[in-house]
Amino acid sequence: MKKILLDTNFLLIPYQFKVDIFSEIRRISDFKYRLCIVDKTIDELKKIIEKQKGKHMRAAILGLAMLDMKKAQVIKSKEKNADEAIEKIALKARKTYIVATQDAELKRKLKKKGVSLIVLKGKAHLELLGN
Repeated sequence: MKKILLDTNFLLIPYQFKVDIFSEIRRISDFKYRLCIVDKTIDELKKIIEKQKGKHMRAAILGLAMLDMKKAQVIKSKEKNADEAIEKIALKARKTYIVATQDAELKRKLKKKGVSLIVLKGKAHLELLGN
C-alpha cells in the first residue's frame, strides 16, 4: 500500500482553487493508498489560523477539517519544519511514499531523488509524477 504524504500548501488547494483534492487523488490512483501527514504540517496549519486573516485562515481551517474527516495518519517527526520532515520520511522509503505538494523547492529536491509526487496542474486538476 502506498502512503500519500500531504504538505501544508497542498491542503490549502480546495479553498484557494476549488479543487476537490481527495476525489482527484482517487481519480489518479490506480492503487491502494493511505493519506498521511506529518505533525509539523498540523502545526503549520494551526499557526496560519492563529496569525493570518481572511482567505488564508479559512483555507487552513478547511484543511484541518478535511484531515480530520479523512482520518489521515499522523506521523511524528523530530525535524523543525514540515518540509524537512516530509523530505526525510519520503527519502527513507521512496517506493512507499508519494508526496503531495505545491512547494517548488521541495518538489525539485524530491523529484531529483526519485520520489513520486502529486501536484496541481492548471489550477484545475491533480497529476501524479514519477510513479
